[in-house]
Amino acid sequence: MSYNQTYWKKLYLENKIGWDIGYISTPIKEYIDQLSDKSIKILIPGAGNAYEAEYLYNKGFSEVFVLEFADEPINNLVKRVPNFSKSHIIKQDFFAHTGQYDLIIEQTFFSSLKRENRTDYVDKIFELLKNNGKLVGLLFAIEFNGTNPPFGGNMDIYNKQFSKKFKIDILEIAYNSIKPRANNELFIKAIAIK
Repeated sequence: MSYNQTYWKKLYLENKIGWDIGYISTPIKEYIDQLSDKSIKILIPGAGNAYEAEYLYNKGFSEVFVLEFADEPINNLVKRVPNFSKSHIIKQDFFAHTGQYDLIIEQTFFSSLKRENRTDYVDKIFELLKNNGKLVGLLFAIEFNGTNPPFGGNMDIYNKQFSKKFKIDILEIAYNSIKPRANNELFIKAIAIK
């Protein structure tokens, strides 16, 4: 199965986006709330409906970039936040993207990738982060047995994958997940030391 633009477009058009809770997740919101430097350059890859970008924009962060290759969620963001800079919305495959960021936010994108692409994801995130840049977000703490995304994992798998490139500052069950996801999400904060 190829998880290309056509695949994701179909899911959005058919509203088969069960990972989308309709707003920013609490663990990511609370992490953002403690950030004081609103000039940092932030990337949200595989952003989907990009509630994180909307929240950051409304909090006054000026260098927020959304990376998504499906039209439907991009259009949804533009409708909700018409003043969001169009030049900060990048319609591109994640693995083709270049740039340097202080912070990359992970919200369900990692789980959409086939397991065999996860090492490439870790390498690409490391490449896109500046020295001491951070990857922050949520990973599923459970395995999913389906043949289509989301694909889960566990703390041991993630620790092995990310520790090859990153200093893992936090990798633990999120204490502030929404009720339906309680004990099923891991909060990660990993630092790129170059």
